[in-house]
Amino acid sequence: MTIFSKIIAGDIPSYKIAESELFFAFLDIAPLQKGHTLVVPKVEIDKVFDLPSNYLAEMLVFAQPIAKAIETCFPCNRISMVTVGLEVPHAHLHLIPINEANDIHFGQPKLSLTAEEFKAIQASILQHL
Repeated sequence: MTIFSKIIAGDIPSYKIAESELFFAFLDIAPLQKGHTLVVPKVEIDKVFDLPSNYLAEMLVFAQPIAKAIETCFPCNRISMVTVGLEVPHAHLHLIPINEANDIHFGQPKLSLTAEEFKAIQASILQHL
């Protein structure tokens, strides 16, 4: 069972943003930018492009209102979609507010946020969903 499956099951706490029958979205706890959110299918499949076709399409539809809410909360040039997925063998999509290409460089230092900051970010995004 991957760490994402444990988060989905509620075995590991998370800052949940949205959930459907097929997907779960939550704040990345090592974000590149404030509002950095992960969208994860509930089925445990390692690579995004190994997901069934209907999951790929529905994943973007599920992510769309979340991305729009993030963009409202954290004004930016766009919300980037990144599918790095090397650290956890469970397909996932990163939604990251960016102003320039370097904002999605995963080699840069991650933000260190307090629980209160995460809760405020979560509440703000949820208010705009």
